[in-house]
Amino acid sequence: MKKSDVIQLKQMLLPALKALQILGGSANIDELDSKVIDILQLPEEMQNVLHNESGSRTEIEYRLAWVRTYLKKYGLINNSSHGVWSFSEFFDGNINSISPNEIVKKVNAMKKGKVKYAENGIAENADDDLESIEEPINWEEAVDWQERLRTVLLEMTPDTFERLTLRLLRESGFTQVEVTGKSNDKGVDGKGIIRLNGIMSFHMIFQCKRYKGSVTPSEIRDFRGAMQGRADKGLFITTGSFTSEAKKEAVRDGAPPLDLIDGDALIERLKDLRLGVSERIDYDIHEEWFTKL
Repeated sequence: MKKSDVIQLKQMLLPALKALQILGGSANIDELDSKVIDILQLPEEMQNVLHNESGSRTEIEYRLAWVRTYLKKYGLINNSSHGVWSFSEFFDGNINSISPNEIVKKVNAMKKGKVKYAENGIAENADDDLESIEEPINWEEAVDWQERLRTVLLEMTPDTFERLTLRLLRESGFTQVEVTGKSNDKGVDGKGIIRLNGIMSFHMIFQCKRYKGSVTPSEIRDFRGAMQGRADKGLFITTGSFTSEAKKEAVRDGAPPLDLIDGDALIERLKDLRLGVSERIDYDIHEEWFTKL
């Protein structure tokens, strides 16, 4: 399936609002994305289409990110500093009264400076002739550092990536972490112990998969099988992504739950721990300003 076959942004606006309602009015990104996919019953093949070959973000995730942006700019939803999305005070709960076309037109007009936000947070006076968006706009500049870091991770040797995983886990509070991977070990790469509040401890095994694709449910089942009788918890780390079915399999009722870290979460964790990532503040120099003095 090609990117051009993936459901368009405009078609996911109302399902995103419905998903947030079903989830009780608040949700993190994973919860919200999964519920939208369920509502629209998007096929697995569509969910696995990548936004670009060098990244792990799927085209669906990319477009849903812009769905949230459009709904926020229109004044219907907000997000907290902890990444939790919720309805704004201006949303009256009536989804049926909302027009996706109107949202797209008004937000596009804002981007072109043709309208301003009204006092109540809703855009007004959109240009009715403005062409509706069919493809999400380019946001590469906003995630430039993430993409560069993703490239670095993908170019690592397997041994180097395992050492990075060890460091990441140790910095996150794990102890007795070691690489134990063997050729016929169903993907188990290492083990460690995590202690909670200095009282309880859990034995953990982990798998770290350095690749561009999506982890499937069968890989999750194989990893869980390898965990049986050997550890209390399982952690699956990948530079790629997890299919929606793989995420469901990880928390399936009646089976030991597994924790998942995809490429985006891995990059954020490296940033938070300052592992190979540091914040840089830069300034633009407006030379023309000085010439006019």
